[in-house]
Amino acid sequence: MPIAERGYIHWDGELLERRRPWLPITRQGIRLAFKRKYFKFSFFVSLVPAFGFLVGIYAAEKIQDFKLKIEGVSTILQVNPGFFRAYFAGDFLLFMMLMLMVLSGAGLIADELRHNALQLYFARPLTKKDYFMGKAAILVFFLSLVTVVPGLVFIICKLIFSGSFRFLADYPWIGLSVIGFSALVTAFFSFYTLMISSVSKNRRYTAILLFTIYIFSDVLFGIFYASFRNPYFALLSIKANLQQVGAAFFNVKAPYAVSWIYSLAVLLTLCAVSAFILHKRVKGVEVIK
Repeated sequence: MPIAERGYIHWDGELLERRRPWLPITRQGIRLAFKRKYFKFSFFVSLVPAFGFLVGIYAAEKIQDFKLKIEGVSTILQVNPGFFRAYFAGDFLLFMMLMLMVLSGAGLIADELRHNALQLYFARPLTKKDYFMGKAAILVFFLSLVTVVPGLVFIICKLIFSGSFRFLADYPWIGLSVIGFSALVTAFFSFYTLMISSVSKNRRYTAILLFTIYIFSDVLFGIFYASFRNPYFALLSIKANLQQVGAAFFNVKAPYAVSWIYSLAVLLTLCAVSAFILHKRVKGVEVIK
């Protein structure tokens, strides 16, 4: 029987390769994050310390201008590397970064594992590297807004309020410290969040796990430190390790008598383990046994 109608048309076009094929994943992820319950509120709260420290910079300059000799105030409002370390490695900001990761990142991979969406991603001209970059860029976007962006704004405002470059002359490395520590914190939380998100298909379970591991590591450190008074137990705490490395980046005294190199090694090891688990968990084809 002859074929009367051609049911398909062969495509003779050329497939264009985009430089950033992961960008649509990032845009969609950022939009969805702002639609999630409590995320906007948490994001606003995470920016409160930045505004507070910015006011502190302004107040410090005014105190110096008017030479107000208020006992204790001039010491507290000194804008120096310790000021930056107090912002970047403070308990509150680290906790708020964790909350942002819980609200915006817990389901980045878990939801797609649940709905078997990975096959749809990799059916397109998208590599595993592009997929990871798209997901990580979502977290990097939010973390950068509470780390490197405020840090650089602090430096600029300090120079403007003081009307001189003396601050940079005294601490010429402060900009690199801000960028370096921001990159480290951002990379760690990105690896940590994506890894936890990939271990389960349940968003709520991964959110609880993200929060619990961070808090439990600090509680475990507190228990052992209170019992044995050995500062090396600080290596058990994610928060303590970040604070140790933060002190080194800003050239101030570390909170615990442990070399910051050990803390950096712990954080990098956790990143490497996270990358390995991500590589194993995210596959283009799921084998059902």
